[in-house]
This record gives sequence, C-alpha cells and structure tokens, in this order.
Amino acid sequence: MSSAPDSGARMPREGINTVVLVVLCQITHGITFSAIPLLLPLIREDLQISFTQAGMLSAALTFTYALGQIPAGFLSDRFGPRRLFLIGLMGWSAFSLCFGLVHSFWLAVVTQLLAGAFRSLLFAPGLALLASWFPQERRATALSLFMVGGFVGTIALSLGGPLLTALYGWRAAFMLLAALGIVAGLAFRRYSHDKPRSGLTQKLALSDILNLFRYPIMWVCSSLQFIRFAVVTAFNFWLPSLLVVDRGFSVQTAGLIVAMGAAFTASSNALGGYVSDRLRNPPLVVGGALGVLACTSTLLVMVESVPLLLAVIAVNSIFMQFYFGPLFLVPMEVLGPRIAGTATGFSNLFANIGGLLTAGALGVVKDQTGSFTWGFVGISGLCLAGLALTFVLARMRTRALAAQQRSVAAPH
Repeated sequence: MSSAPDSGARMPREGINTVVLVVLCQITHGITFSAIPLLLPLIREDLQISFTQAGMLSAALTFTYALGQIPAGFLSDRFGPRRLFLIGLMGWSAFSLCFGLVHSFWLAVVTQLLAGAFRSLLFAPGLALLASWFPQERRATALSLFMVGGFVGTIALSLGGPLLTALYGWRAAFMLLAALGIVAGLAFRRYSHDKPRSGLTQKLALSDILNLFRYPIMWVCSSLQFIRFAVVTAFNFWLPSLLVVDRGFSVQTAGLIVAMGAAFTASSNALGGYVSDRLRNPPLVVGGALGVLACTSTLLVMVESVPLLLAVIAVNSIFMQFYFGPLFLVPMEVLGPRIAGTATGFSNLFANIGGLLTAGALGVVKDQTGSFTWGFVGISGLCLAGLALTFVLARMRTRALAAQQRSVAAPH
C-alpha cells in the first residue's frame, strides 16, 4: 500500500468506485459464506451427516483458507491487491455454486477445500486495497468497513435465504446466491483500481515473511487473532444449529435471529474502528470487547428465557467484531504500510487456526455430550485469556511507537 493522502484530501473517483465495489463484493461473499451455517440443518438432513461431519465442512474450508493467508498477503504487497481479490471472489463463487450440486459428504469436503483456497485471496488483499484509499488516521475505520459488507450479506441471506429455500430447495437457492458473486466480480473487474504505489512495495522479498517471526508483538497479535476468530466461528457457524436443535426454533426463526445479530455486528464493527481512531488506543478496545464476550459466551447456553437469550445474542453480536479493525491496525502501526498485506495475512493465519479448531471441536462436543454447553463455556475461557493478553499488547505497542518517535526525532 502506498503512503496515505493528507487527511483533508478528497478521495478520487477511482478510490470511491473501488471502495464501493469492495464492499459490494463482500456483501455477495457474505451471502454465500453465511449460507452453509444457516442452512446446515437442511444440509445435514440431505447429506445424512453427523454434527462432527458438519464441523468438518467448516474445518475443510478454514484449513485451506488459513494456509493461503501469508501467500495472499505477500503477493498482495508484491503485485498489488486488486487482481488477487478478483481471482479470489470468482473462484470462491464458482466453487460455492458447485457445492449446490454435490450429493456426497466427501465431495462436499473437497468442494469446501477448493473454495477455501480461493477465499484466502479475498481477505488480506481486500483489506489492503480498501485501506490504501484512506488516510492513515482513518485506517481502523477503513478496516472495519471491510467487514460491514460481509455482515450486510449475512443479513440479506438470513432474511431472504429461508424464503428462497422454502420455494426452490436449499440447492437451487445456494446456486442462485453464489451466482451473485460472479456478477459482482465482473463489475469489480471493470470499474475497480489499485492505488498507485511507490517503488518501495516492489522490493518486498520472501525474507520479509521470515522477519515477521522476529517481532514479539506479532505473536501477541496473532494469539489474539486466534481467539477472535475462534469466537467468531463458534457463533457464526454453530448458532443456527444451536437455535434449531437445542432450542427448537424453526430455520426461518433462526434466520431472523441471525439477521438481528448480523445487523448489530455490522454497525458495531464500524463503530469499534471509529472509537479506536478517536481514542488512539486499540488495545483498550480489544480488551473491553473480550471482557464482554467472556460473559455472553457462557450466558448463551445458560439462560432459559427467550427474551434473555435474544438479549445475550444481541450484546454478543455487538462486541464480537467490535475490535476487528483495532486489532488488525496494530501491526500496521508498528511495522508500517510496506508489508501491511503480509502482516495481515500472518495474523489471519493464526485467526483461522482458531476457527479451524472451534469448527470441529464444537461439533464433537455436541455429538459427545448432546449439547453445545461445554463448547461455549470453553469459548469464555479463551476470551479471558485474550483479555490478559491485551495488557501485554498495550505495553508492547507503547514501547514500539515510542521507539519510532525517537528514531524520527534523532538527527540523521
């Protein structure tokens, strides 16, 4: 990514078009990504699979998605993010369409493995492309905006998906939704632009990836990312099944509840970035959100009253991605924009390892114990560990930024 323009500079038309199209593509991606969790009760019945096998579908997708994070970030920094983002969206949408055609469990797993490989090209390049058009002091807000598109897609899917499924069946509905991503990809190809970059980004080498392992702050951020996405996967993938199987709601009602949660998450995601930019204290935002999530994760499986359950889901949804932008911002602050995509991919690799383990573990817990209770209690424990790590992160960030200021102030 290039250096940011002045805060007072007006974003050019190419930048506006690109930002809008990235968010639009994220909406179509969010629709198909949310379709499997929402329709999982129907998919399980059709493919005749257990909860453990259902978890393997998410694990397969997350496995190849995680493996592609660092390569995607490196290639984004080396060659520009726009091309990679386009390839990722088209490949993801094509294999999502294919998922609607499979009739065996193992073919479904293979389809998800391939879809995850292409999906890995969406995240780090998409974040880098979006943030590159914003000034430095608005980067946390820009990073949060990237996720808003995904949550808008979840809302649209949660409201319209059950109706489409009731009319045409889950397979036809899934394929129709996946086709929207291909249409969005064609629009992105025609009207989006990479931000013009300085020559510094062209000098990125493979050694820059290895150098990331030398920074302790990257390990702390990566551990927090592991926890963040473990929590996200637990709720996004298993909440519809918990509502339908454990609480007796219909798929249509579960869809409305998921849509409510996604609406809260979408709005709070951007708000978290704004609060972080205003306070200039990302670790405080991260720690506060994790403290709330530690409480709501246990309450989700403990409360009996439906109104209280909805309240817990709403509060949890508000804070689940409240700290997304602030957490991804810290490595960019400390390491600079030159390797922003690579650092993002590095952190997101560990995030998806957390998601990979959660996707499988909660399915096993459900099959072995008959409920999701112990799985979500374990998620609370992870959140408390993350809260402790934010104090370490705050000290590391303060020292790193102070060292940067001394370096700039020192005579050359």
